[in-house]
Amino acid sequence: MSSEQYTVAVIGGSGIYEIDGLTEVKRLRIDTPYGPPSDELVEGILGNTRLLFLPRHSRGHVLGPQEINCRANICALKIAGATHVLSISAVGSLKEDIRPGDMVAVDQFIDLTRRRPSTFFEDGIVGHVMFADPVCHQLSAAVAEAVDRAGGHVHRGGTYVCMEGPQFSTRAESRIYRNWGASVIGMTGMPEAKLAREAELPFALLALATDYDCWHETESDVSVPAVLDVIRTNVAVAKKTVAELTRILPDPFTSRARGAFASSIITDRDRISAAAKARLSWLLPKDT
Repeated sequence: MSSEQYTVAVIGGSGIYEIDGLTEVKRLRIDTPYGPPSDELVEGILGNTRLLFLPRHSRGHVLGPQEINCRANICALKIAGATHVLSISAVGSLKEDIRPGDMVAVDQFIDLTRRRPSTFFEDGIVGHVMFADPVCHQLSAAVAEAVDRAGGHVHRGGTYVCMEGPQFSTRAESRIYRNWGASVIGMTGMPEAKLAREAELPFALLALATDYDCWHETESDVSVPAVLDVIRTNVAVAKKTVAELTRILPDPFTSRARGAFASSIITDRDRISAAAKARLSWLLPKDT
């Protein structure tokens, strides 16, 4: 598969509700077994690469982090032909050297979410996907290189704490996460990463640092106005990063995500329920 045949899906976070420079633009309304995704998908061509864009919070930012239908989002992107997924997420920094305005190509997660459906394995089919390394290293490396090319400041690797939200952290919580060695904190990285792995999609997350959460002794505590000010600067670099990434996408067939769902099924094939097969027809191997 050549780069012209790739389809990169971009899930836009706070402040990123569109991608500039798309041609041949169409809007795709996709129904999924899990309900509707956050919004219509925008399909277009960027450079020589097909691109799908989905605003995570919907246009106008009407969905809170706890309201996002992540299963529908990942399913819709897979149905639409995505070969790679780049998630862009605004975060608070938990390290002094990750300054507001910096970006982090995340490579690990700590999942503290509690109420979000986080698997496609349920109701008649059981499986356990390997998740020790939760991002596609090749795609994450390409994302970091794309940030460099776009003129941003990127940190290669870092642990993302995903909290439930929608409230920001207490000061005690923020200090605990720092003691864990975490790099950034946000509200949307999970269960996106888990679901993308189950959907056999190479996944990378670009975290846009907007503040120092509330642990820092000399910086102001995190607030919405302060976050939005930094986001406006970060968004321009993030959009340039997407354009650069389309030129250097890695081969998805070399990703650890390849075959992840099919190889993780434990249920006997002849015991998988008809309902599960129908629900997962977009993902199950054809011989199941």
